[in-house]
Amino acid sequence: MADKSTSQCYEAVCSAQGIKMNSNILNALEETAITGNLTLNLTGNRLKNIQRLGDPDVLALSKCLQNSGHVTDLDMRYNNISDEGAGHLADLLQCNSRLLSLKLSGNKIGNSGAMYLVSMLQVNNTLQELELSECDLATQSVIALSIMLKNNTALRSVDISRPLLFSHQEEWVVHFSEMLAVNCSLVELHLGKTGLTDTGMERLSEGLRLNHHLRYLDLHCNRVSRDGACHLAKVLTQNMTLEIINLSFNRIEDEGATYLSKAITWSGCVLKELSVKSNNIRSEGLLSLAQAMKKNKTLTHIYIWGNHPEELACEAFRDLISSGRLPPEQTDVRAYEVDGQVFLAEVFHSLRKQINCTDCTRSDTCSDLDTTRPSAADMSSDVALSPEATFPLHIK
Repeated sequence: MADKSTSQCYEAVCSAQGIKMNSNILNALEETAITGNLTLNLTGNRLKNIQRLGDPDVLALSKCLQNSGHVTDLDMRYNNISDEGAGHLADLLQCNSRLLSLKLSGNKIGNSGAMYLVSMLQVNNTLQELELSECDLATQSVIALSIMLKNNTALRSVDISRPLLFSHQEEWVVHFSEMLAVNCSLVELHLGKTGLTDTGMERLSEGLRLNHHLRYLDLHCNRVSRDGACHLAKVLTQNMTLEIINLSFNRIEDEGATYLSKAITWSGCVLKELSVKSNNIRSEGLLSLAQAMKKNKTLTHIYIWGNHPEELACEAFRDLISSGRLPPEQTDVRAYEVDGQVFLAEVFHSLRKQINCTDCTRSDTCSDLDTTRPSAADMSSDVALSPEATFPLHIK
């Protein structure tokens, strides 16, 4: 349990550095001391009248946490932290070996701030979760992050959604694909709003096919269409670890949904949760997904709202829910009937935002691969015999 010395240390540092104390930080430190909560919540919530954190606040806080063994999760999302503050946090993480999670989403740390953190992560071997969504990262820092991840064996979850990438050549995807082919620690990767296209999806798939650890892939709000869905479907017939995929707000349409459905029916597919919300899918694609759920019991969660189901698709999902195959709390639609016609209404369930990666064990490393699962080569005969599995294997 944290004690009051942490808040007293903060007061002393502010006095010595001539920094005005931030009431948000002081209250959080005192509450942590009382409850023993190891998560220090310093989010700049817009709905509350709180004093947001700036770079001087981060300097004072990082100094008093350098030798602290209490705080393991530091949540500083949506504050006014810039590259200077990111530099102070890099200094903190170089000294503190207890911090497991750092959330900085919504702070405009830019390229310089991200490079500070990347340099620190080349030597840090304890941080497991890093959120840098909406931080104005540019191509340089995104590529640097991917290069660092080739050697870092501690990070389990990385979120770089909504960076500032202006190149149409998607150079960063090449680096992330190469990283995924060799990385042995990442369990969760968020690449939402990166402008990913079908060409980028093809390159990313090359690394995904060789990856044996990633379980959650988030590609929401990109430019993936049917061809990109085809590349991802091929991955699902060769990768035996991907369990959760978020494709919400892309444009895979009926053909893309059909590609994914064929992959789901493959006997080796381990996909458990899929979101294809708002992908311009009509009844043909939705029916294929419903049929895939009947054939493969592994897929337990599916989210389809925002597409264009006609009555046959509505009836198919009504039957999945009423039969118990698709529990109502594991989808975002419910069926209702008007004048003998079945419709779907939205319910406010959605794909979970993340896996609790800080609970992942250290044994999940390159030296401890799961040998109980069959390899893609071992299962190739199943694919050849299955009329639904039409994607050939490409083992490198």
